[in-house]
Amino acid sequence: MRKNDFPHVKPLLVFLFLWIHGLVVAQSLQDIQNVRVDELSDAQIEQLIRRAEASGMNERQLEAMARERGMPAGEISKLRQRIEALRMPGRQDQERGTQRQRGARQVQGLEYDAGVFDSLRKADPYYDLSPTQKKIFGFTLFHNRQLDFSPSLNLPTPQQYVLGAGDQLLVDIYGASQQSYDLTVSPEGRVFIPNVGPVEVGGATVEAATSRIRNALRNIYSGLGGNNPNTYMQLRVGNIRSIKVTLAGELRRPGTYTLPSFASVFNALYAAGGPSENGTFRNIQVYRDSKLEAEVDVYEFLVSGNQSGNVVLRDNDVIIVGPAQSRVELEGPVRRPGLFEMKGHENLNDLIRFAGGFGSSAYRSMLTVRRTTDREMKVDNIYEEAYDDFPLRDGDHFKVGEVLKRYENRVQVSGAVFRPGEFALSDGMTIKELVEKAEGLRGDAFRNRATLYRTKPDFTMEILSVDIGAILDGNAPDITLRREDILNIPSIYDLKEEYYVQISGEVNRTGVYQYGENMTVGDLVVKARGLKESATSSFIEIARRVKDDPSGKIAEVITLSINGDLSLNEGERNMTLSPFDHVFVRKSPGFQRDKLVKVEGEVFYPGDFALEKRDERISDVLRRAGGLNQFAYPKGATLIRRTEYYKEVDEEQRKLKNLESLLKNLDREEAAENVEAEQQLLERLKSRVEMLREEKIKKDSDVRERRSFAEDRYAFLEGADSTVMQVAFREKELIGIDLERILQEPGSKHDLILQEGDIISIPKELQTVRMRGEVLYPTTARYEEYRGFRNYISRAGGFTEEARKGRSYVVYANGDVKRTNKFLFLTFFPSIEPGAEIIVPKKPPRQPMPVQAWIGMASSLATLAILVDRVASR
Repeated sequence: MRKNDFPHVKPLLVFLFLWIHGLVVAQSLQDIQNVRVDELSDAQIEQLIRRAEASGMNERQLEAMARERGMPAGEISKLRQRIEALRMPGRQDQERGTQRQRGARQVQGLEYDAGVFDSLRKADPYYDLSPTQKKIFGFTLFHNRQLDFSPSLNLPTPQQYVLGAGDQLLVDIYGASQQSYDLTVSPEGRVFIPNVGPVEVGGATVEAATSRIRNALRNIYSGLGGNNPNTYMQLRVGNIRSIKVTLAGELRRPGTYTLPSFASVFNALYAAGGPSENGTFRNIQVYRDSKLEAEVDVYEFLVSGNQSGNVVLRDNDVIIVGPAQSRVELEGPVRRPGLFEMKGHENLNDLIRFAGGFGSSAYRSMLTVRRTTDREMKVDNIYEEAYDDFPLRDGDHFKVGEVLKRYENRVQVSGAVFRPGEFALSDGMTIKELVEKAEGLRGDAFRNRATLYRTKPDFTMEILSVDIGAILDGNAPDITLRREDILNIPSIYDLKEEYYVQISGEVNRTGVYQYGENMTVGDLVVKARGLKESATSSFIEIARRVKDDPSGKIAEVITLSINGDLSLNEGERNMTLSPFDHVFVRKSPGFQRDKLVKVEGEVFYPGDFALEKRDERISDVLRRAGGLNQFAYPKGATLIRRTEYYKEVDEEQRKLKNLESLLKNLDREEAAENVEAEQQLLERLKSRVEMLREEKIKKDSDVRERRSFAEDRYAFLEGADSTVMQVAFREKELIGIDLERILQEPGSKHDLILQEGDIISIPKELQTVRMRGEVLYPTTARYEEYRGFRNYISRAGGFTEEARKGRSYVVYANGDVKRTNKFLFLTFFPSIEPGAEIIVPKKPPRQPMPVQAWIGMASSLATLAILVDRVASR
């Protein structure tokens, strides 16, 4: 096939380009004030954005320009919404392509260009339609690019298909003789068969052409004839020809189109983009040889699938699409609202049928129509019995109303009944009958009073108090219900505070628990998962609320003891709990858990040591650690102690850690299973570990609150040196100790009493001195006894220009700090010991004198000069 064989393809592409370009030109930025956004399609909006971007404007600048040129604010708002909708993710091009299968039938002389609409094809198949075009029923049929009207070329050729020039005929001879012929119909309508000659098939159907070719082949294949043939023939149509069809009238793209010879009227309409906004969908005419061949009603296909008018086209057929004669609009709760083209004999029921029928919320008894008369507009009401007789006119606008959002026979019951909800109101229905329909009152119903909410005719609310118990018992007259009555029967628990009790202290799960009558302290302890090992059962306090006591008493405190095995005793049996009691379980005064300190460094037995008594001192623990070895440096010994901000592991966390370790060690990894006792222990451990984890979460929340409070305490430090804040929240701190004196004078004031978590660190003999801060070369130097402070500063290159020499200080190996002192013009620097660290701070930044200060100073000097001059002149 040569490119120039089909000169109509190129003009078609040029026409499409000019059409799209026209859309862009129509929306000139200079005339943006005249744009009506509702009339623009998404494609036109996109082209408008691209035109603005090509001019160097973004969307905001485009809006500003539109506002300056007088575009109404409402149209600017609509334009912004349409632009945002186009920018939403997901609206991306969806390309669809069809791959040709090997051996598939092709159309001679026709090629499809699938990329013509790629720039406009979006996730919305009706991307380039205006809102009005989308409302026209049937308009989207020929514009949906996800709908393919291309005729199938791989179906068996219809026997009534009329052959023409360019068709390929495949003739197969089989049986006693074997032969195949590949024949092409010539422009004269003939096929040439070798050894037979030309055979006339042009204008004949496939059935007639088969008979003619069979008769011609009998001259060389005698087995094709007779009563008992032994040779057979089959004729197939291979590649088919293309035809030219002209489409004129109210079409989106009228013109002459090259189509496959299998094409029907719908195929041609799809190629031309379907009828335009003003075109008819009900009376599309097909002319063949200047005679009316068929009339196509698209609505019959859309509504009932009837394609009786969708005839197969022939070469040079003409399709005429005239303007729509009568078009009406239907809106409201129908399945398919929009614009519909109606014929003269059709009525309102046909319009509703085209719209897919009424929706579930439609008011079907009456429609409202707005109609144009010769002078003005008028409104009319059409009732259901007149739907068949009401004449339709072009431009009619029908509106379907909705059913009222109200119930004609509804009553409701809520509250303490077994089946609350909505019920149908029957004639003479009473409150007692409504309660029976709700399957009666629950046991917690408050029978003395119920409330009946009644809606009056003026839509105000009326509240009626009802003695529901008396009505149900027959001791009070029943009340007849009305439409939209609501009966509310409260629960006794709705009318009083929810009862609970609380337990704190040495139990496994503290918190608030449900109160029950005759509940004792032991019952509450059982709910709290029992006492801890640290709890005392002989001193338990109950804090009880005080009622009606004007003396100022806050609470009544009751002391009680219970048996350690939680068995009932006489005192507990006689002291039951009251609602809102708070039980405190105290810790046993003799309970002490182990407290550890650590000795590290140059001792004979470093490690953790448990404190034997509360007043155990440093010397006592060092004695248990075997004393100092020969490498120890006592002057450098330090005591590391936790501060109040240390995140201490409490008893529950320690217990959780131990139980998790026990649970892990119980789980056998070898093939042998756990014995029954271990299985029971595993179950208990899992339950206890889960409980402790919940307690840990609750306590962590409390710790965060306390931490937040502590940070508030130091809020005044905001803006100060960051090191101050670090010191304020340091979890551990160094305490300088004189270990030599401690060992010489055990039990003296220098021999500190140890606390849990203390670490006694004894280093080896130190031989260096560090210089840090505002020195030219911060470094570490070897300690030499005869060298002083200035000598070490010199070894670090000396002070910098920003150094604050008078505030220099030395941190010794044991944590002690000494600062530089001044007396008159003399400066006394601290002495240096092994392991010391010299710190030279930086001068604070100088604040420049503001202009106002300079002006004030100048004014003062000028005033002083004038005063001196006057004094001198006297």
